Amino acid sequence: MANIKSAKKRILVAERNRLRNVAAKSAIKTASRKVLELAQAKNEEALKPALSNLYKLCDKAVSKGILHKNTASRKKSRLTIAANKLLTK
Repeated sequence: MANIKSAKKRILVAERNRLRNVAAKSAIKTASRKVLELAQAKNEEALKPALSNLYKLCDKAVSKGILHKNTASRKKSRLTIAANKLLTK
């Protein structure tokens, strides 16, 4: 355990940030699952807003420094490709 006051503060801040990061990443994973489920069900009307929501979550995570921009782009690209593949089957 830290003895210095500023180090104790940093521990608290780091934990708060960690929880925020975990929540954001979890939301992205949930949105990804929802997109794939809708694509498998061939529900195109609900798929568009779900993909839009996923893009929004990824972009927000990038702006907050939770995800690297290339990671977010990769996730969005792969999910879009997967959704389109499932829709055309």
